[in-house]
Amino acid sequence: MNIQEYIESGILEQYALGELDDTQRADVERQAAAYPEVRAELEQIESALGIYGEAHALTPPSGMKERVLAGFHAAIRQDAAPAPTASSPEPVVRQMTAPAAEVEDPKIVPFRVSWSMAAAVALLVLSGAANLVFYNKWKQAETDLVVAQNQQAGFASTVQAVNKTLSYRNQELAVLRSDQFKTVALVGTPSAPGAKARVLYNPTTKAVYLDVRKLPAPPPGKQYQLWALDQGKPVDAGVLASATAAGDSLQQMKNIASAQAFAMTVEKEGGSPTPTLSTMTVIGNI
Repeated sequence: MNIQEYIESGILEQYALGELDDTQRADVERQAAAYPEVRAELEQIESALGIYGEAHALTPPSGMKERVLAGFHAAIRQDAAPAPTASSPEPVVRQMTAPAAEVEDPKIVPFRVSWSMAAAVALLVLSGAANLVFYNKWKQAETDLVVAQNQQAGFASTVQAVNKTLSYRNQELAVLRSDQFKTVALVGTPSAPGAKARVLYNPTTKAVYLDVRKLPAPPPGKQYQLWALDQGKPVDAGVLASATAAGDSLQQMKNIASAQAFAMTVEKEGGSPTPTLSTMTVIGNI
């Protein structure tokens, strides 16, 4: 047998780590007993693993060492017994008849046990670390999902608002282009000569829309109110929203059954049951 190739094959490291079966272990022990080079290499490997094992070993249960050593010596004695064959024993077998104390160092098994325990602990630590990494990634993915859902909800709200505005603008355009609506121009009074607005009135449906061109800003706490004049009597047609008064939109007012003219006054916020004639800003006849 080529001793150097045997040493470099890695089987001695596997023996020290406890990775061989009983047959392979017995073969390594015979080679170690037969060849000093093999035993010296094995002792060096076990010494290195022993240092690591002592640093990381867990304390075994009480009595484990004695049970392991007793089993180990029994195995050595069994391996040392002559083979029951008629042929002459191999040289290696004859040399294994040496006392058990010379064949195997009892420290080998404790080192192997300590290394196995240390490896198990290392695997447990690595598993915990991997679980922590995966948990953090899962939490980050969950956070990203919540952010994406919020962004999607915000986008949906924006789209809904845009669609609502577009629908209202289409309605305004339909009113402005409809031949069923009569346009009533409202011009400024002496108190507001530059004011301009117009009423779109549908005599059939009684619908009224107001389109402001230019109005002075009302005083704080005040609001514009539209009136329909029917047989000289004012009829409330509703108050103007701030956006309407600023000329930003076409506002649908209260339906008016009959009217010959429209006018606007400045009233307290929320409107008034009767117009304040001194604050009349615009007026126009149908």
